[in-house]
Amino acid sequence: MSAPSEVGTVTTSPRVPGVALLRRYRREWVRPDLVAGVVLAAILVPQGMAYAELAGLPAVTGLYTTIACLVGYAVMGPSRILVLGPDSSVSPLIFAAIIPLGAATDPTTAIALAAMMALFVGAIEIGLGVAKLGFVADLLSKEVQVGYMNGLGITIIIGQLPKLCGFSTDADSFVEDVRAFWTDLDQTDATTLAVGLGTLAVLLVLPRLTTKLPAILIAIVAATVVSAVLGLSSEGVATVGTLPQGLPTPGLPRVQWSDVGPLLIAALGITLVSLTDTIATSTSFAARRGEEVRPDQEMIGLGTANLAAGVFQGFAVSTSGSRTAVAEQSGAKSQVAGLVGAGLVGVLLLFLNGLLADLPQTALAAVVITAALSLMDLTVLRRYFSVRRTAWALSLVATAGVVFLGVLEGILIAIVLSILLFFRRSWWPHGAVLGRLPDGTWHSVEDSPAAVEQPGVVVYRWEAPLFFANSGMFQQQLRSLARGEQVRWVVLQCEAVTDIDVTAAEMLEQTDVQLNEQGVHLAFVEMRSRLQDLVERYGLLETVDGSQFYPTIEAALAGISAVDAGRAADDLPPEP
Repeated sequence: MSAPSEVGTVTTSPRVPGVALLRRYRREWVRPDLVAGVVLAAILVPQGMAYAELAGLPAVTGLYTTIACLVGYAVMGPSRILVLGPDSSVSPLIFAAIIPLGAATDPTTAIALAAMMALFVGAIEIGLGVAKLGFVADLLSKEVQVGYMNGLGITIIIGQLPKLCGFSTDADSFVEDVRAFWTDLDQTDATTLAVGLGTLAVLLVLPRLTTKLPAILIAIVAATVVSAVLGLSSEGVATVGTLPQGLPTPGLPRVQWSDVGPLLIAALGITLVSLTDTIATSTSFAARRGEEVRPDQEMIGLGTANLAAGVFQGFAVSTSGSRTAVAEQSGAKSQVAGLVGAGLVGVLLLFLNGLLADLPQTALAAVVITAALSLMDLTVLRRYFSVRRTAWALSLVATAGVVFLGVLEGILIAIVLSILLFFRRSWWPHGAVLGRLPDGTWHSVEDSPAAVEQPGVVVYRWEAPLFFANSGMFQQQLRSLARGEQVRWVVLQCEAVTDIDVTAAEMLEQTDVQLNEQGVHLAFVEMRSRLQDLVERYGLLETVDGSQFYPTIEAALAGISAVDAGRAADDLPPEP
């Protein structure tokens, strides 16, 4: 028997996976985890600060959040290398939720509101994980998710353009953002814009040239050094300034009772977005590493990370695919890499809080814009347009919802669209009349003109469960098929039928009686044995002929020929 792979599935405690993993920690993992932790820290600091400002919070809260969530996930998260932290897809949701509640003018209020929302998100996620409701991460269909992310990317970029240029606006919507930016464009500071564009160029171009050098680290260090050497802050270029020294004191945030409802609603949207992102990311990396994904435990790990962030004056977090990729490429073997990164961020706050004082704000705007571009996927829209126009249209509607109605409203529209898409496909499923090709296979006569139908027999394929919402349409289809010229039999190909509820059963019974009165009979092909038993329990065999269930279409046609021959013989006059 071969030795187990070092990246294979590890048996972990169902309660505290991090502790179980540490008990099996290997000595040879120490060096790669240390190296990966150092590389991670270099990326976590600028991204954490940038996404904190994107959320409408002081930059230092991004570092508090980074430390807390990495430690929380290392304890309760099942994945070895998944990296959590402030995220470009979650921060705009936080901003949209806290600004109407008075956060715009009071940083203390903003921190408390964001921290309370992180606690709500964490509690919801842990509850879903404990209840084994990991499937809620699938509520957003792919096309709607793409549309939502495209809209999010557009709004983030437009919102960061004034900061990139060195001025600010007070707009509250996308249209107002565009109008205000265009109106105030003459306030652009040329030096600020040059630094921002230079940082953006490094972030966009360097990854195309090499993946061995961390573009964000090089861009941020270069911008900080240039700013310090040239004294750009004295020339009007806004900088981060010296960060507060020390670590935050843990505690529960205080908010007004009137704010609880709006924060809870926003937390539900953040939960759905972060879970969808986390499950997708963990599945992708686990498949590459030969590990097993446990969605319910991922929820608990993510929820724990959010609780930790809320307790330490942070905000809601999600999984970062880019940071996880960096950890993997750097050789990370376990969550110790994340703990090392968190420790180094803590050292920065304790002893080196002035290190990034000269970092230009426009450089952070460039980091956010780069992240927004990574959220967007316009190429897939062209593919949707060519393969399925409805998916393309739904994606564009989701984008428009985010752009023109707002981020929180956009996520609500995305959820509703996903649910409606599901019900639409179940309410109005595809059905097809089948014909036989010369090679003996059966295909849709609409798609295959060479397919030939059996005289007097209609073979019809229904491609969905039969339930109350689509039983009426199914009945209409059967009646329409039965009105065909000289139709004596309707053969239902049931391979795709996965369920029959009570309403659909009564519909089948009524329809069979009505068709029999017209001289048309029903036969069933490839119906699952479970559903045949269900049909019998419903009492349908009192009307539906129990002998008319066949394993294949060919068997059904042979059986129908035998039945027709028997009936023809019964109709012959007696011999004299």
